[in-house]
Amino acid sequence: MSFDWRFKDGINYVTPTLNQHIPVYCGACWAFAPVSAISDRIKIARKAAWPEVVLSPQVLLNCAKQIRMPMGCHGGFFTTTMDYLAQRGLPDQTCAPYEAIEHACDGMGQCKNCFHNDTCVAVTNPTIYKVKEWGKVFGEHDMMAEVYHRGPIACQIAVSQGFLEYDGGVFHDSTGEMRIRHVVEIVGWGAEAATKDGEEPTKYWIGRNSWGNYWGENGFFRLVRGTNNLNIEHECVWGVPEIPTSMSKGLDAPPTKLLSKQDSGN
Repeated sequence: MSFDWRFKDGINYVTPTLNQHIPVYCGACWAFAPVSAISDRIKIARKAAWPEVVLSPQVLLNCAKQIRMPMGCHGGFFTTTMDYLAQRGLPDQTCAPYEAIEHACDGMGQCKNCFHNDTCVAVTNPTIYKVKEWGKVFGEHDMMAEVYHRGPIACQIAVSQGFLEYDGGVFHDSTGEMRIRHVVEIVGWGAEAATKDGEEPTKYWIGRNSWGNYWGENGFFRLVRGTNNLNIEHECVWGVPEIPTSMSKGLDAPPTKLLSKQDSGN
C-alpha cells in the first residue's frame, strides 16, 4: 500500500517547497517543517481551493522567541512553532516574506506592505491562521494513521553525510546516526518491490525537506520506514488548523484534479 498527499485521488494537496537557506544560511527548520505541514493541512481542509495559502516562517523568526528562547537562525524547537500557531497564529507569506534574518516582533515584523517611495507600513488585521489543537505522534503505524486521516506531519530527524548528499532513491543510513539535528515534513509512504526472490519490499517514508527543489527528488526524499532510520520515527507533531471565515468560501466545490498529459493536450 502507498499513500501520497501530492497525488491523492489525482489532486495535489501539497503547497510549494521552501528553502530555509536563501537568501542566506539560516537554521530555521524548526519553523519550516511545521509551517509546511500546517499549510498543507489548510489546503486539504479547503479542498485545494484557490487561493493557495503558504504560512510565513519569517514571523516565527521574528516573534517565536517571545514564547521561548532561543528561537532563530541558530536553531529552535518545533514544539514552540505549534504553541505559537495555537496561541497567536500566522499570516501567509505574501505579507511577511522570508528574509532568513530575525527582525523585531512588531507590526512590521508580522505583516507589512511597501510603496514606490521606499517606505513600508504595517498591515492591520491580516488574515491569521491558527491551530485549534496539536499534539505529538511517534512510531511507524501511528504516524501512518495520522498522515492518512488528517494530513502531513513534521518530524525530527538525524542528519548523516549521506542524507546531506542525497540525490534520489530510497535512502538507508548505515552509519547509525541518531542525533537530532533537523526537522522535516512527512507527506506519505510507499514500498519498493523486492529485486530478489524471497526478499521483502523496501518500505519507505515520503518526506519533504526545506532545502529547495534542487535537493533530493525535487525537494523531497524517500527514507526507509519501520526501523527508525535516522531517528525519524522518534517524535513528530501534528496540528488541526482553523480556517478563517474569509477563506472558507467555495469549500463545497469539488477540488481540481491534476491533468494527465492526454487531458492537457500536450
